[in-house]
Amino acid sequence: MKAVEVENLCRSFGETKALQGLSFSVEEGEIFGLVGPDGSGKTTCIRILCGLLEPTGGKATVLGADVGANPETVKNHVGYMAQPARLYEDLTVKENIEFYADLYEVPKSRYLERMNRLMEFSGLAPFKDRLFRNLSGGMKQKVGLSCTLIHTPRVLFLDEPTNGVDPVSRRDFWKILYELKREMVTIVVASTYLDEADRCHRVAFFDKGRVRKVEQPAELRNLLKDRLFNITAGDRRKTMGMLRSLPEVASHYVFGTGIHLLVRNGAEIHSVEKALASGGITGFSIEPVHPSLEDVYIHILDSNG
Repeated sequence: MKAVEVENLCRSFGETKALQGLSFSVEEGEIFGLVGPDGSGKTTCIRILCGLLEPTGGKATVLGADVGANPETVKNHVGYMAQPARLYEDLTVKENIEFYADLYEVPKSRYLERMNRLMEFSGLAPFKDRLFRNLSGGMKQKVGLSCTLIHTPRVLFLDEPTNGVDPVSRRDFWKILYELKREMVTIVVASTYLDEADRCHRVAFFDKGRVRKVEQPAELRNLLKDRLFNITAGDRRKTMGMLRSLPEVASHYVFGTGIHLLVRNGAEIHSVEKALASGGITGFSIEPVHPSLEDVYIHILDSNG
């Protein structure tokens, strides 16, 4: 059984179409990423899958239950954490987790064992008596995750859990997610960070309420294999202008201090070098580069218009 199945899912808010026919599925025990910019539909999708929002078209099932028709049937089996974690500022770490255990009616015998384990692998044990408002952003997200996990959900939905969190806390947070994966918890995580897509088994690239591509990160990179180059040039503006007119160039864009250039299938990079030199561009260099997922994402958006 698939943990999550989405078929032609739609959601409108008045005249605004937030989701326009999404389709994808998530395997049990998989870490699945919903990746895309703000406003691309990731949060709306997650809220529907958690039974918090009704779809206006299509179908979504979680653990075999239709969340549009019967949202209450899945709520005890899923965990949902929004960004940022919204907990009680005047309660301690331990008190916040206890509160959520009561909400989910977790038996006290099981709750104590579960809380101690969550405290241990999240690194929260030394801070259990600290007020939530006195924690760092990364620690607050760990508390939010612990509250979400206290009832042992089978599917975990995370909406941009590391947004605004420092790099060390992001790394620690993902270590926790990998521990959960070993327990066969299915994780669906939304993120604007394309580097986090590499941490997922598969990713769905979101854009303007649509899913443009679903694939493993390594397979996504193969879309651009042997076709991506980086140009460094003193006059970047003039170089960009010339690249725009070359038939060999599929796309080009500023990337860091250079320009990333995607050549068309069958085209030769030597033709580009020759054209730049003939056009008066001097002191430039062109090197092949290993594509990042940001390169892949830009390519997919360009391909879909």
